[in-house]
Amino acid sequence: MELNCYVYPGWAPRIRTASSSREWMDATPERFAYRCLPLNIANSHGWEILSPCGFEAEWNGGSRVEDVTVRPDPGTEPRVAPVALFGQGTFTFHVEGLFRTAEGVDLWVGGSPNAAKDGVAPLGGIIETDWTPYSFTMNWRFTRPGHVIRFEENEPFCFFFPVERRLIESVEPRIAPIEEHPELKRQFEEWSASRDAFQQAVAETRPANPSEKWQKFYYRGLNADGSRGAPDHRSKLRLKDFACGEDFHHETPAAPSCPVAQPVRQLEAQPKDGPSADKSAWILSSLERLRSMAPRRIPCRTEISREAFLAEHYAANFPVVLQGAVRDWPAVQRWNPHYLKDMIGPQIVEVQSGRVADEDFERNMDGHRTAMPFAEFIDLICQPDAANDVYMTAYNSGANQAAMAALHPDLGFLDQFLSPGAEGRHGMAWIGPAGTFTPLHHDLTNNLFLQLVGRKQLLLVAPGQTPRLYNDYHVYSRVRDIAEAGLIARFPDLDGVHVHQVILQPGDAFFIPVGWWHQVTALDFSISVTHTNFIWPNDFYQDHPS
Repeated sequence: MELNCYVYPGWAPRIRTASSSREWMDATPERFAYRCLPLNIANSHGWEILSPCGFEAEWNGGSRVEDVTVRPDPGTEPRVAPVALFGQGTFTFHVEGLFRTAEGVDLWVGGSPNAAKDGVAPLGGIIETDWTPYSFTMNWRFTRPGHVIRFEENEPFCFFFPVERRLIESVEPRIAPIEEHPELKRQFEEWSASRDAFQQAVAETRPANPSEKWQKFYYRGLNADGSRGAPDHRSKLRLKDFACGEDFHHETPAAPSCPVAQPVRQLEAQPKDGPSADKSAWILSSLERLRSMAPRRIPCRTEISREAFLAEHYAANFPVVLQGAVRDWPAVQRWNPHYLKDMIGPQIVEVQSGRVADEDFERNMDGHRTAMPFAEFIDLICQPDAANDVYMTAYNSGANQAAMAALHPDLGFLDQFLSPGAEGRHGMAWIGPAGTFTPLHHDLTNNLFLQLVGRKQLLLVAPGQTPRLYNDYHVYSRVRDIAEAGLIARFPDLDGVHVHQVILQPGDAFFIPVGWWHQVTALDFSISVTHTNFIWPNDFYQDHPS
């Protein structure tokens, strides 16, 4: 179904797909609010229109239009500023766009769900956008006088989604005794008993991992007996962005097997405190401007000498795909879930679990460490809805070397680039289902990434663009997924950031230089091994400032 927003020249509505994140949910202990899937779905169940300016507003308690004062930030164009139009303690945003939906489909328009704003509340409406040639406004009403409220530029002021016009009137509601539905009665009572038992167990023995403090039946779309609920159960919405929103939306890179460079705009330095920081930002900005004059693609090589690898990539701090470098290793041919279970079976391994309930699972890795039999781990990640919840990562490798030793004979060794010392010889394993995701980050060492089973997509950004990547803590960014629709509205410095994409096939190796930002998504059941034990110096982590 199409949803069009028609604009006149000069109109520039800032529309983005709605985010599931809320500041108050972030602030809950262990971010437990995100365990409530209905909240997450509601938060992202539509699109948001963002304020074109920052402003303050105040109401003196009267009913007249002039009883509301709106004070736009200096430099705001009058035509985009909110105004008081209707009295009764309200102020109005003009929406620059004429929306058109399919026949019989309306737009529900209001404020973003679960995003309360102190002192003011959004008014909601349903608009027949399949025929009306009229624009609409978005109105907010003060809840108490004498309180100054503020909207920042690019803060959402309107939330909308399509609804079928006649559906609500076709509903025949009634209250009925539960005995009319014996299967529902049985399922509810089974769940209720299991929940009571679970809560009792949690109260008696506090789980070490946050993910073990809740049952997750609904989140996973399961009945209490483990059977599937609805076949189209959703744990995340993936709405499409409005096309032609170049000013406020970051385009997802195309998907060739080797990378395609995205257009680059001139960088603006983001100075921090002190002249040294200013100069560092200026140098990075200048270097990126120079590189943008002749953007360089990440090459794919089938052969490369040790000397060329050092000169063109390791010392030059530039990635390279080594196609088929490990395709002859036994692991590439043998490793599948059945083989792995046969080889490792009941051995206890450490994995990351409960990731889907914690948006910051990567930062909170310690809290997601879980021990379980390897065979149980394989069964979990082979379930159809496994996605990103359970994953064996490099962070678990120290605890798993002994348990995984039976697989080591299936691994070769790239002594052309790596040191053959015992420490790190077998690398660090990553095992997970399609959909596992590692958010945007950079490493403190050079890495050789070996793709043994399945495919993985990597999106990369050069270190020189760090000032524009919202690096808020250690090696992490406030931007989790640089391919997410609507990012530019929230993170405007990302506009035009140069993004490389690589799709690794089984048997490929990939050099990720120190400092290069990257995120990784498994496209299939996937096994990777990473190495940092190069024959050249790789101790850059020792000088990292954090």
